Amino acid sequence: MPGRTLHRRVGELETRLDRVDARMTTVEEQIAGFRVEVRDEFAAVRAEIRASADELRGEIRASKEETRRYMRVLHEDLVERLKTIGEGMRRPDDRH
Repeated sequence: MPGRTLHRRVGELETRLDRVDARMTTVEEQIAGFRVEVRDEFAAVRAEIRASADELRGEIRASKEETRRYMRVLHEDLVERLKTIGEGMRRPDDRH
C-alpha cells in the first residue's frame, strides 16, 4: 500500500462500494421478482387443489348416492326374502 495516497484509497473504496451497491440493488430486484413468481405459483397451485377438491367432492357425493340406492335395493331384497322364509315356516293350518 505504500505509494497510494489516502485520497486515492478512499476513492477506490467508494468505487467498490458503488459496485457493491449496484449488485445489492440487482439482488434485491431479483428477490422481489422471485417473491412475485412464488406467490403467483402458490396461487395457481391453490386454485388447482381447490378445483381437484371440488371435483373429488362431487365424485364422493355421486358415489354416496349410488351406495344408498344399492343399500335400499339390498334392504328391500332382504325384507322380501324374510317374508318368503316366514311364509315357508308357517304351518299349513296357519295360512288362513
